Amino acid sequence: MNYFSSDFKLGILGGGQLGKMLLYNTRKFDIYTCVLEASNKAPCKIACDEFHLGDLMDYNAVYNFGKQVDVLTIEIENVNVDALETLENEGVKVYPASNTLRTIQNKAKQKLFYIDHNIPTADFSRFAYISEIEDAVANGGLKFPFVWKAAQFGYDGNGVKVVRQLSDLDGLPKGECIAENLVPFKNELAVIVARNASGDTKTFPVVEMEFHPEANQVEYVICPARIPDDVARKATEVALKVSKAFNHVGLLAVEMFQTKDDAILVNEVAPRPHNSGHQTIEASYTSQFEQHLRAILNLPLGRTDNKVGGVMVNLVGAEGYTGNVVYQNIENIMTMDGVTPHIYGKKQTRPFRKMGHVTIVNEDLNEARRIAEEVKKSIKVISE
Repeated sequence: MNYFSSDFKLGILGGGQLGKMLLYNTRKFDIYTCVLEASNKAPCKIACDEFHLGDLMDYNAVYNFGKQVDVLTIEIENVNVDALETLENEGVKVYPASNTLRTIQNKAKQKLFYIDHNIPTADFSRFAYISEIEDAVANGGLKFPFVWKAAQFGYDGNGVKVVRQLSDLDGLPKGECIAENLVPFKNELAVIVARNASGDTKTFPVVEMEFHPEANQVEYVICPARIPDDVARKATEVALKVSKAFNHVGLLAVEMFQTKDDAILVNEVAPRPHNSGHQTIEASYTSQFEQHLRAILNLPLGRTDNKVGGVMVNLVGAEGYTGNVVYQNIENIMTMDGVTPHIYGKKQTRPFRKMGHVTIVNEDLNEARRIAEEVKKSIKVISE
C-alpha cells in the first residue's frame, strides 16, 4: 500500500503530546492524518490534516471516526474498545488490537494476564470494592504496606497509592482495584518493544527511571540504564516475552522492577509511545514515534540503538501555580550543550501536569545526568 503523499488516511485516537510527537513523523513522511479528541485546545490540533472533536469513550464518536480512516491507532488507552472491535470486524486495521487494549485498560485483567502467561510480576489481590480491602486487612488476608491501584483510568501516578495504614484508603475511589505487594526494588526499568504486523520485533535499550517521591511521576529517564549487562539482557528477554504474549502491533512499553536480588518483575505496560522513550528523539537512530508508525504500517523497523547517551527530564507544572503557562528560565537551559526542550502546547498549567520535557544528550551519561539536574533546578513551569 502507498502511505506516502497518497489518499491513505491514518486515524489517531487522542490529541495529546504523544500524538503531537507522532505527527512530527507523519509530516516527515507526508502521511495524511486524522485526530479525534474531546478538547478543542489539544496539542495535536496544529499538526494533523483533520481534527475531529469527540469523546474517546463514546461508542458512536469512535466508530464514526474510525470508518473514515484506513488504519487506526491510539495515543491514550482510555478509548471505547467496543467501537474498535466493531471496526476490526468491518475491516478497519486497528493497532493495538481491541482485545489487547481490553486487557491492558484494566489493571486487574492485566495482572491476571501475566499470571496466565508465566510472566513474573508482584503478588496481588483483586477487589471489586475498596471496602473489601478493609475486610481483608481485618481478617489477616492482607498486610501493610501494599500498593493500591485503581483497576481503570489511572494515569501518571493517579490511581496509585502506597497504603501503610487504613486511613490511607480514605478518599480513594470506591470501585474495582488491586492491592499489590510492595516490592523492595533497586531500580525501575523500562523496555520499549516494537512489533510490526509481519511479526518482526526490535527493542530499544533498557532505560532506568527516577521518580518524584510525592507525585509518583517520572522525573528522569536515563538511557541506557546504568545496570549490569546480564540484568539488561534479562529485562529485554522479559519485555520480549510480554510482547509475544500480547501479540501486539505497534509499540509496547514494558515497565519493570529490578528487585534487590536482580530478579525482574513486570509492573505494567502501555501499548503506545511512552514517557520512557522520549529521549529517543535526540539520542536514538530511530525515535519511538517513527518506530510506532513503521510498526503499525507494517514497514521495516528502524535501528534502535543509541547514537549517544540520553537523559530526559519531565517538565511538570510547579506546585502552587494554575493558569496561563510561563516557562521561566527556558533561555538559560538553552545555553547548555546538548539540551533540547520540547513544549507540548498546553496553554494552561496546574500542579504536576505534564507540560513538556527536556532531553540532554552527552557521550558521558553521568555528565548528561548532572546537566539534567541543573536543567531541573533552572527551569520552572509557572503561571502568569
